[in-house]
Amino acid sequence: MEVSVRELKTHLSEYLRQVAAGQEVVVTSHGKPVARLTTPLPVAQTPEEIEAEAIARLQALPWIRPGDGKKVQGSDRPIPWEPGLKMLSDSVLEDRE
Repeated sequence: MEVSVRELKTHLSEYLRQVAAGQEVVVTSHGKPVARLTTPLPVAQTPEEIEAEAIARLQALPWIRPGDGKKVQGSDRPIPWEPGLKMLSDSVLEDRE
């Protein structure tokens, strides 16, 4: 529901009751939205609750795949390495010297 700033100021208690009941109120000024009133998000109290909430949000994303707790294995199709060519790890070690 949309309400003007003036209307909101006049009937603030009524609109706050509606928000508490789950209704969303969009506040407009000169016909343009400037704010949105919604119920507050529940506040996680403990670190465990914060972690559980973060994990739940990540698992809801379609491109996130949870691990199985095992060590990551190499590729089924590794890039062939030709003998005599320098490995990347060797180049990194040289750069560190």
